[in-house]
Amino acid sequence: QVQLVESGGGLVQAGGSLRLSCAASGRTFSSYAMGWFRQAPGKEREFVAAISWRGMNVYGADSVKGRFTISRDNAKNTVYLQMNSLKPEDTAVYYCTADPRMGYSPGSWNYWGQGTQVTVSS
Repeated sequence: QVQLVESGGGLVQAGGSLRLSCAASGRTFSSYAMGWFRQAPGKEREFVAAISWRGMNVYGADSVKGRFTISRDNAKNTVYLQMNSLKPEDTAVYYCTADPRMGYSPGSWNYWGQGTQVTVSS
């Protein structure tokens, strides 16, 4: 079992930055892939980024490439999502997720955090 707790969300103006953190506990963190999804009101949950246990990154929508960076610190059992040049359309609840394997769909991931709200004002 893996427990995930996100933090770092909040309200920011367009063009600003936020760094989300996800602290993991339970089974061996370093052997799990970690990911971030987001869900805006009335929309499906969307893949944002993921990182393998070896540190290989993959990103989802073209809209976040070049602006968002995922990273992990296995010594701290934490994964991060650095979000720069934020836009109002980035407004969503951001969820941390974990699984032995990466996937682009929510169904590919077994463990989820409760989510953290990110609101970007124009």
